[in-house]
Amino acid sequence: MRPSVALLSLAFAIAPAYADDDFEKNVRPLLVEHCSKCHGPKKQSGGLRLDSKGAILLGGDNGPAAVSGKPDESRLVRALAHKGDLRMPPDGKLPDADIAKLKEWIRRGLPGIAAKAPADTSAVNSGITVEQRKWWSFQPLRAVIAPTVPADAWSKSEIDRFIFARLRAKGLTPAAPADKRTLLRRATYDLTGLPPSSAEVDSFLKDNKPDAFARVVERLLASPAYGERWGRHWLDIVRYADTAGENSDHPVPDAWRYRNWVIDAFNKDRPYDEFVRDQVAGDILAAKGPEEQYAPRVIATGFLAIARRFDNDPDTAMHLTFEDTIDTVGKAFLGLSISCARCHDHKYDPITNKDYYALYGILQSTKFTFPGCEPKQQPRDRVPLLSPASLTRRTERQAKEVADLAAEAKRIADAKTAFAIEPKVLAALAPREAEIAKRRGELARVDTAYAVSEGKIGNAKLHLRGDPEKLGVEVPRRWLELLGGQAVPTDGGSGRLQLAGWLTDPANPLTARVMANRVWQYHFGKGLVKTPNDYGTRGSPPTHPELLDWLAGEFVKEGWSVKAMHRRIMLSATYQQAVEVRPDAAKIDPTNDLYWRFDRRPLSAEELRDSLLTVSGQLDRTPGGAHPFPPESTWTFTQHIPFSTIYETDKRSVYLTTLRNRRNPFFALFDGADPNSTTPQRQVTTVPTQALFFMNDPFFHAQAEKVAGALLSKPDDTRRLDELYRLAFQRVPTANERETASAFQSNYTARLTDVAPAGRPKAAWAALTRILLASNDFLYVE
Repeated sequence: MRPSVALLSLAFAIAPAYADDDFEKNVRPLLVEHCSKCHGPKKQSGGLRLDSKGAILLGGDNGPAAVSGKPDESRLVRALAHKGDLRMPPDGKLPDADIAKLKEWIRRGLPGIAAKAPADTSAVNSGITVEQRKWWSFQPLRAVIAPTVPADAWSKSEIDRFIFARLRAKGLTPAAPADKRTLLRRATYDLTGLPPSSAEVDSFLKDNKPDAFARVVERLLASPAYGERWGRHWLDIVRYADTAGENSDHPVPDAWRYRNWVIDAFNKDRPYDEFVRDQVAGDILAAKGPEEQYAPRVIATGFLAIARRFDNDPDTAMHLTFEDTIDTVGKAFLGLSISCARCHDHKYDPITNKDYYALYGILQSTKFTFPGCEPKQQPRDRVPLLSPASLTRRTERQAKEVADLAAEAKRIADAKTAFAIEPKVLAALAPREAEIAKRRGELARVDTAYAVSEGKIGNAKLHLRGDPEKLGVEVPRRWLELLGGQAVPTDGGSGRLQLAGWLTDPANPLTARVMANRVWQYHFGKGLVKTPNDYGTRGSPPTHPELLDWLAGEFVKEGWSVKAMHRRIMLSATYQQAVEVRPDAAKIDPTNDLYWRFDRRPLSAEELRDSLLTVSGQLDRTPGGAHPFPPESTWTFTQHIPFSTIYETDKRSVYLTTLRNRRNPFFALFDGADPNSTTPQRQVTTVPTQALFFMNDPFFHAQAEKVAGALLSKPDDTRRLDELYRLAFQRVPTANERETASAFQSNYTARLTDVAPAGRPKAAWAALTRILLASNDFLYVE
C-alpha cells in the first residue's frame, strides 16, 4: 500500500538531523504511525510535541516526555507501556518489541532526530495555525479610506460615507434628522446619564447657528456628569464592587477610590493607552514619578485588586482570583476569553494552556491586597498613597511632635501612678489624654488604597486540567503567543509593566478595535461588533469592518482620546437620525444593522433613578466618597449590611455601594450590571415586576410627592401641567394631553373621599406625576 500524502508529510516533519540507521528503521516509523497525529506540528495534545529532541525533553503539561539516557524514568515509555494513569496510544498498547526499541533509543540519548522542530509553513511551534491567524480580529489595523457615493448629499463625515455606501448598496435610504428637542435629550442622556434642563432645551431651540449642536456636545463633555456616566460603563466592564465576594462578602472600604479614579480619568480625557497602563501597572509607573501622579496611579491598580475572592483564607483559592483577573483583562482590553485556556488549550480560539499560565505567573508575582474575611477580620497589604520617599520626609517632619506627645502622655501616666490624684484633677486630665491619643492616631495614619504591588517574583507551573494540586511544567512569563509571545525579561519584575506595554502597543490589533467598538455601542445601543467581549471565532464579525478599522485607526492617531471619538460619532448624520418606523426598510434590514434609523433605547437603571431624583429636585450632585460601612474594629462574620443603611443617599447612582453577593433590588429589577462578572452590554427586559415598582415602590412614590408639592407653588393648573411636562419630557403638553390630564385629575379627585379636601390637589398631582414618570416618553430615549 502506498503511504498517504499526510503520512509522508509527517514523516518529513520528523526528518533526521544526521544519518542514523537505527532511528530511521526502528523509531521514526513508530512516532509517525502512533504519535504524530496528536503530538506533531499541527496538534499538540497536552502541550506535547514529539518531532524534535528539544520538544521531547521539554515535554508538555505533565512534564518532560523523556529523560535522556534514562528510559525507565521517561514518561513516554511508561505511557506507551500503559503503566500508570496516562496510557498511549489510547486504542491499545504497543508490542513489547516496539517499546524495547524506544527504550534503547532513549538510553542512547535520542540520536538521529532533529534537535529542534523544523520550520513548518502551516503552523508555529505553539500549535497556532496560519489559518487561525487569518481570523479578522487578529489582522493589523488597515489604512482605510471612506468610500465616496455619487450624489451623496446626506453625509456629514467619513462615518456617514461608510454607512451611506452600505445603505445605497442595499437600496435603503437614511431616516430624516431627529428634531432638536429629541436630539438634545438623546445627547444629554448619552453623555451625562441625566435629562436636559428646561433652560438647556430652550437655549438650544433658539440657537440657529450651524455649530449649535457641536457646542452642546462640548458643554456636555465638559460636565462632571460625563465622567460619572462613562465611568459607570467602564465599571460594568471591570465588574466593580465594594465587597470582596467570598462567603462573608467582606466590605472593601477603599474600593471607592478606584471608582472615583475611573470617573476622574474620563472627565480629564485621560488617553486610553495611559488609562490601561495605569490600571495594570500603575504602582510600578508611580515609582518613576512624578510625585503628584503617585497616588492616582497606585489607586488605578484597583482594577486588579477588586478581583473576586473565593475563600475565607487569603492563602487559598487565589488561583480562582487569578482566573477572574485573567478573564477580565482578556475580555475588557482584548475581547478574548483567555480564561477558557485554564484547563486546556482554548477550544475555539488560538490561545494555549501555556498562554494562560504565562499570564498567571505575572499575577502570581503580584501582591494583592487582602480584604479581610470571617476568621481573619482585618485587611492586609493595603498600599500606601505616599511614595517611600514621601513617607520618609513625612516621618522626619513629624518626629518632634510625635516625641513630644509621647513624652507628655508618659508624664501624665507617671503622675497618675505615683500620686493619689484627686478626682477633679483626673477629670481635668482626661480631655488632654484624649486629645493626645487622637493626635497620635492622626500622625500614624497613612491613607491607603485597595491596590496591588510587586510580590515574590517567579514563573507559574501548569495546573494539570486546571487543578492547582497537580502541577506540570514551569511556564515562563510572557505575552500571548498569538500576539507575539514576548517574554518578561529577567529584570522585569512581576511582568505587569511589560503586560501594560503589550496591551497598548499600537501594533496590537485588538485593544483599539475593542474600545472604539465600545464607544460606538454605548451611543447606538449595539456595537459594530455585536459581541463586544468576544472577538474570537465564536463572536460576531463586524457589520462594517472597514468603518471599525477606520475608527480604531483614528482613535490611535488622535492620541487615544475617547472624547474625540464622541465628537466624531455624535456630529455624524448617522447619529442624528430620527427613530422612524419604515416597514419597507425593516423588511430588508429588520435589526437595523445598516443604521437606516436611530434605535430607541430604555433608560438604564442608573439613568432611571437619577432622572427620578432630578425631576423631584432631590439629586445630590456632589461626588461620592467612602461608604457608610461600620468601623473595621466592629466587623463580625455574622454581620449583614442592610440596604437601608447603605442606600439612603440622594447622590448619583454610580456612587451607591455595590454589594457583590447581594444586589440592590432596584438595580437587579432594571437590568443593572452583575458585579460578579464583566458586563459588556446591559440586558434589556420588560417584565411585570417593573410595572409593579411604579405602582407600589415607596421611593418612586416619594419622588412623585416631591414633584407634586413643587407644582402647587405655581399659580394655576395650566402652568403646573406645563412645568410637569417640562420636568418629565422637556416639552409642553399637546392640546390632547391637556384635555386627558384635566379629565384624569377631575375623576381622581372625586374618588379621594378618604383624603381631606386640603390634601386632594397634591394627591391628584402626585398621581398624574406617577403616570407620566411610568410612561414610555419618560422611560425611553429616542
